[in-house]
Amino acid sequence: MKLFQKLIAAPALISLASGFAINAAEINSTDLSDYSNSNDLVSLGDFKSDTLFPGDWAYDSLKDLTNSPKFNGNSVSRLEAAAELSNLIAGGEGLMNGAAIDRLSDELGSELAIMKGRVDGLEARVNGIEAGSFSETTTFKGVGEFLIGASSNGGTDSDEAVMAHYHYSFDLNTSFTGEDKLNVEISSGNQITSANSDTGRTVGEVLDFGEPASDALRIEDINYTFPVGEWKLSVGESMDASKNWPNACAVNNIVDALGDCGAANSVDLSGDISFSAGRSFGDGWDVGIGVSANDGETAKGMFTKEGADYYGAALGYSSDNYAVTLAYSDKDNASYWGATAAYAPDGFPTISGGVEFGNPESSSENTTQYVVGLSSDLGEGNLSASLGTKSGYTDSQTELYAYDVSYSYPLNDAMTITPFVYVVEQTGDDDTGIGVITSFKF
Repeated sequence: MKLFQKLIAAPALISLASGFAINAAEINSTDLSDYSNSNDLVSLGDFKSDTLFPGDWAYDSLKDLTNSPKFNGNSVSRLEAAAELSNLIAGGEGLMNGAAIDRLSDELGSELAIMKGRVDGLEARVNGIEAGSFSETTTFKGVGEFLIGASSNGGTDSDEAVMAHYHYSFDLNTSFTGEDKLNVEISSGNQITSANSDTGRTVGEVLDFGEPASDALRIEDINYTFPVGEWKLSVGESMDASKNWPNACAVNNIVDALGDCGAANSVDLSGDISFSAGRSFGDGWDVGIGVSANDGETAKGMFTKEGADYYGAALGYSSDNYAVTLAYSDKDNASYWGATAAYAPDGFPTISGGVEFGNPESSSENTTQYVVGLSSDLGEGNLSASLGTKSGYTDSQTELYAYDVSYSYPLNDAMTITPFVYVVEQTGDDDTGIGVITSFKF
């Protein structure tokens, strides 16, 4: 009998032993509401009403065998006596008194049979409930985050603001074979997206914090991962084509434009309706390939002339204290080559960096973006800093940079606070921001 079944069966035995029916506080399920009316179970009217008194051989025998306080000189019902006998048999204490136990079992046989019928009936109904409940192979993992931040955009008073955002999401992961995983991510948030991109530079937008879901709970991602030989394959909606790729970047950036060490178009190829595959060849070598139809859910279709389709591949190598990743992608209107690397020398912060070269179809000039970062354990937390170009720039353009510093401190195993500060250069005065993110993982 499973633990859940025992938890339900235990109050049943107790209530039967005391002569009372199970109340709603003990079993609160509509699936058990018709239990007492079942024709397959013995009704309460079948219980014998007679009692055992001191001096009766069964009373005295149970008193000697159990030392139960029920046999304190007062009479007990036959059902109470049967409950004590059942406990005695279940605990094994009666094995040394086989003859007495056999005689008591014959005497109280009707009551023991009624109790067993009740428990078996409950177990059958519990099995029915569990069969239609949450899968035993499904796990739940969630995160709740709060952001309070202040920003000053371009040095103008009209663009100074303190804002608060939240993000809540949870993943349901189900395995059907023990080697596969169906992942469903459901999330909500209150980040707003400004209509004017020139002035819409709130802290939440700079960080790309959470989801602009307008407080609505919605499915953000659904994908299925499974093995085929040595390969790990994933297919899904709202899934990156690089899901199973290596990525050597190891710094925790705050400004979204500095993400993936500046190689977000290649090493971290995004997507919508996507396929991603990856495998390890041993000795530190990994490879990944992926394709995505970014308009796959629209009338433009998947892998058509009208739709935007992504293709890419990555190769990675890692050792004990360094890692390197090279990647190529074609994003319909531009192609990219990117590289990320990380080096963790003994007694020194981990150094991460990346560079990405873009070849846009709309221009004869190539673009370049690069980012470097440091991360190091400090006390019980982790200190990170990043700087780099905030986008890909051609040789004829003026490069603008972004900088951020953050410190992630775990308050306990499930709660982390991360204060941060950033500067994002603009053609006029720079944008600055400061804030703190509080995360709860469960």
